[in-house]
Amino acid sequence: MCRSKNKGKGCVYIVGAGCGKADLITLRGLNCLKECEVVIYDDLIDVRLLDYVMPGTEKIYVGKRRGRHSVSQEEICKLLIEKALQGKNVVRLKGGDPFVFGRGGEEMLELKKRGIDCEEVPGITSAIAIPAEAGIPVTYRKISRSVHIITGHTAEDKAAEDFGVLAKLKGTLVFLMGLDKLEEITDALIAEGKDWNTPAAVISGGNAVNPVILRGTLKDISEKTKKKSVQSPVVIVIGKVAAMDLQNYHYMAAR
Repeated sequence: MCRSKNKGKGCVYIVGAGCGKADLITLRGLNCLKECEVVIYDDLIDVRLLDYVMPGTEKIYVGKRRGRHSVSQEEICKLLIEKALQGKNVVRLKGGDPFVFGRGGEEMLELKKRGIDCEEVPGITSAIAIPAEAGIPVTYRKISRSVHIITGHTAEDKAAEDFGVLAKLKGTLVFLMGLDKLEEITDALIAEGKDWNTPAAVISGGNAVNPVILRGTLKDISEKTKKKSVQSPVVIVIGKVAAMDLQNYHYMAAR
């Protein structure tokens, strides 16, 4: 754990809470929570984690989901800096892993610019944990030798960058934050030559309010998702492993 070397300034721990139940947090992350004076936390964490903080610890919710941002990223960075400059030891608690599309890198950069000591504590990313919850291993010997994690939605309101490259990859494609772009993603992959019969899955799990597991192919997964009125957040898995369900010892080969 970091200790501030700068007199009068606190230290910020950017902690990944894992993806799902409270016991998926690392021991290091849990120790940071137990010792902090301020915890600034996101959506989708298991709120039982807040029971571990010391009495009197300031708890600040800054969760934001697409379509209902409560606090902007700029405001979150200002808040982290403000609390650290007050000499407080701060935990910035995020779901999943802070450095996997969690904007933890942006927050750390802003803290470093102000001379504030900070440390990232890794967590289990949703790109691995949510498929696993549905019985899908993102890699599997002789089926998928690689996994590629892609943002399904950029700040410029676009889907992923180069579908021509993605369509040629033989490993597993995992899209995060891509529900609104699902049809665009599947259509683009097919247009670039990926077999329309490639297995695909859409999973909402962890601490999501509306859990769902849908399996299909590139051709039909978007329509299946619409019919079920699936809501964000979801993880989209494309590749042969998406047909697997190890929870029920099942492998549905693509038709």
